[in-house]
Amino acid sequence: MDYTDILYRVEDGVAHITINRPQVMNAFRGQTCEELIRAFNKAGWDKSIGVIVLGGAGERAFCTGGDQSSHEGQYDGRGMIGLPVEELQGVIRDVPKPVIARVQGYAIGGGNVLATVCDLTIASEKAIFGQVGPKMGSVDPGFGTAYLARVVGEKKAREIWYMCRRYSAAEAMAMGLVNAVVPHEELDAEIARWCAELMERSPTAIAIAKRSFNADSENIRGIGAMGMQTLSMYYASAESQEGVNALKEKRKPNFRKHQM
Repeated sequence: MDYTDILYRVEDGVAHITINRPQVMNAFRGQTCEELIRAFNKAGWDKSIGVIVLGGAGERAFCTGGDQSSHEGQYDGRGMIGLPVEELQGVIRDVPKPVIARVQGYAIGGGNVLATVCDLTIASEKAIFGQVGPKMGSVDPGFGTAYLARVVGEKKAREIWYMCRRYSAAEAMAMGLVNAVVPHEELDAEIARWCAELMERSPTAIAIAKRSFNADSENIRGIGAMGMQTLSMYYASAESQEGVNALKEKRKPNFRKHQM
C-alpha cells in the first residue's frame, strides 16, 4: 500500500505508524487522516501484530493538529468538517491492539487529542502538550474535551482548553496525560521495552480489556458526532475564520469583533 503522508513499518510484531509531514510539524490534512485510518485498520486486524506505535517524523513535533494551510472554512477532505478526524479517533479506539503514542516534541491541538485517545503515551522530556482551539477559532467537541476530562479531571481539562497553555512532559505526567517520561535519547528504547512486555501478554485478554475500557466512555462518540455538526457551522462563521486569517496575517486575532 502506497502512502504519501505517513510511514508504515512492522518490526518484531510492532506496527510503527508515523505522520511524515515534518515540514508542517506533522499537522494533518484530509489525505493524512485517510492514510492513518487505512494504516490503523491494516495493523489493527493483523494477528501477527501485537502493538501499534503512533509517532511523528523529525525531532520537533508528534503532531500539531489540523493543517491550517488546508483550512478555508472547511478542511480539504471528507467528513463533517472536511477532515474524518472523528473516524480516525474512533479507529484508534476500535482496533483490538494497544496503541502507544510516541511523543518526542510538540503534541498540540488535534495532536494532543490523538495522544490522549491512544491507550498509552510515552514522552521524551522535551515533549510539550497543549491546546490551541480557542486561540485559533476551533475546538474538539468530543473525545478531545469529554474524554480528556476523564483522563486529567474536569478542572484541569477546562484549564487546558480555556487557557491554551503549554505543558511540559513532567507536568503532563503529573496530571496523568502520559504514562512515562524519559530522557530524549532513551525514548525509542523505552517504547521498545513497553512493546516487548505487551507482546508477552495475551492478545485476547488485552482486546477484551480495551473493549471494556472503551465501553465506559463510548457515549462520547455520540457527543462528538453532534459536536462536529455544530463545529461545521462554526467554521463557516467570521468568528472562526478570524483565527485562520490572523495566523496568515501574523497578528493577534480579534474574535470578539466577530462574536456570533
